[in-house]
Amino acid sequence: MITKTLDKITDIAGRVSAYLIIFLAIFIVYDTTMRYLFNSGSIAIQELQWHIFDIAFLLGISYTLKQDAHVRVDIFYEKYLPNTKLSMQILSMLFLVIPSSILIGIGGFEMALQSFGQGEISSDPGGLEYRFIIKSFISVAFILVVLQAISISIKAFSKLQSKAILLKAFSVISSIIVLYILDLDYIIEPVAIMFITSLVMLMLGFEVAFVFAGVGILFAGLTDDIGLGIFNMLSYRIFGIMQNITLMAVPLFILMGLILERSKMAEELLLSVAKLFGRARGGLAIAVVLVGALLGASTGIVGATVVMMSLIALPLMLKNRYSPSLSAGVIASSGTLGQIIPPSVVLIILGDQMHLSVGELFRASIVPAMILISLFIVYILTISFINKDIAPAIEDNSKLSIIELMGAIVPPLGLMIVVLGSIFAGVATPTESAGLGVVGALAISYFKGGISMESIKSSSLESLKLTSMIFMILIGATIFSLVFNELGGGDIVLDFFSQDMGSKEIFIILSMLVIFILGFFIDFIEIAFVVVPILLPIVHTLGIDPIWFAILIALNLQASFLTPPFGFALFYLKGSAKDMVKTKDIYKGVIPFIGLQVIALIIIILFPNLIYIFN
Repeated sequence: MITKTLDKITDIAGRVSAYLIIFLAIFIVYDTTMRYLFNSGSIAIQELQWHIFDIAFLLGISYTLKQDAHVRVDIFYEKYLPNTKLSMQILSMLFLVIPSSILIGIGGFEMALQSFGQGEISSDPGGLEYRFIIKSFISVAFILVVLQAISISIKAFSKLQSKAILLKAFSVISSIIVLYILDLDYIIEPVAIMFITSLVMLMLGFEVAFVFAGVGILFAGLTDDIGLGIFNMLSYRIFGIMQNITLMAVPLFILMGLILERSKMAEELLLSVAKLFGRARGGLAIAVVLVGALLGASTGIVGATVVMMSLIALPLMLKNRYSPSLSAGVIASSGTLGQIIPPSVVLIILGDQMHLSVGELFRASIVPAMILISLFIVYILTISFINKDIAPAIEDNSKLSIIELMGAIVPPLGLMIVVLGSIFAGVATPTESAGLGVVGALAISYFKGGISMESIKSSSLESLKLTSMIFMILIGATIFSLVFNELGGGDIVLDFFSQDMGSKEIFIILSMLVIFILGFFIDFIEIAFVVVPILLPIVHTLGIDPIWFAILIALNLQASFLTPPFGFALFYLKGSAKDMVKTKDIYKGVIPFIGLQVIALIIIILFPNLIYIFN
């Protein structure tokens, strides 16, 4: 009974948060319209926007936990027996989720209480009063996370067939803590133990965000020189994340892409372009690349693009005797183009972490994206010419009229031009353009008859889960970085690169190699939130152009979606394709495209001025 009550509370919080994202887009468009057209802006409405954003992603963390949507490295996890998964759920809740949530919740409560006592209001004239209200949502959100974790633990424990695995795990964890208390850190550097512990837990399949948070708290509490006092200002760091206007663009661009995908507009686009190019040898594969690029520019969502193209294009390619490996490679790689073509979530996150203009990053990414698309097309044409059976021309006598083609291409292309054009022209910020993109996607979908309240609801819920997952990883990475740097990890890395390396060229090569290798095992979000802040001081120390370095990272991170065994695009493709292609065909198919991405990366390293053609 108690679990049903707790789950119901979480579901209500999730639904409210999902609808808040839609209201956020409407508020942004309203405020932008009033300011630019009627010169009548409102500080209160602008602050209300980030308040709505904060409430949405904070309350969504518990809902995302309930839906098991916090990302994990699942290459081993998916093979576990049900009893093992249940034991891991309990361990995760007890040792990672609940401790970190209690710590964050207490800090949030103290910050809100202090704000209430001081009568804190907005520092801007005309801003909102009662600042303690929005600050209190930190503690409210993590109380909900604790309650949901309790519900998950109770349900998992009741389903356990055997308690043996759970008891063994408790014994191992207790032994590790005892060994650490007995000053094992004199034998091994604490920062090394912390890093290894995190890596092992990630590989085992625990939730990424709570691994970073839980391990950080554990090592702070066990290390005499640090202690939990290091987290006294954590709530203020989280509030700094909440006030970051640039990050508001993340849920809005995700929602825009999901609306386009659920409205079948993307499907219509793919089928139309396939008819246009499919009659040439390799033409269908080229159509998939071009549609992937256009969808990337319209949505920026890898999962939606890969799944949609695998459901529509893959059967069509296999039916027309395309090689299964080439088909899988083209679909997976084309689906990742949204991570380098603006508006890219990767570029938005990198801009925030590296303190760079998102608009400048968007402009700088255009030429690298064009190079990558060209490499894909040249490869397809070359391999089709060499092997005439690998990508034959399709036999389709149906004609595609100009009206049908324009009807499929113009709406998403027009939306892309409006959204990106407003950013490039400096007329609107990425957040304002993202809000406009959501409203535009809703309007286009409505007029094309492809939208419904159910699809809007599912799109907003999916957007909420992705957003809350990203921001919980950011919070977890903040906790991890605090302790990692306090243990001297940052200094070790800085000394290694600045003294032992001694040159920009070696640093660039080595850092790109490290990020590329990490991409085989962990997601781009963890790399952006944990690795990039460590490298950033070295970039400034060596006098490296941060915009150029950010583009190199973005190209590198894009490859992480394809690299076996943990590339997300591979999971999306296999999950949606099921038995149409084998896993070995997927791996075989993506290898050439990973090589092409490395070539694009090398080109930008050798010719850095290419990124400034549109700047």
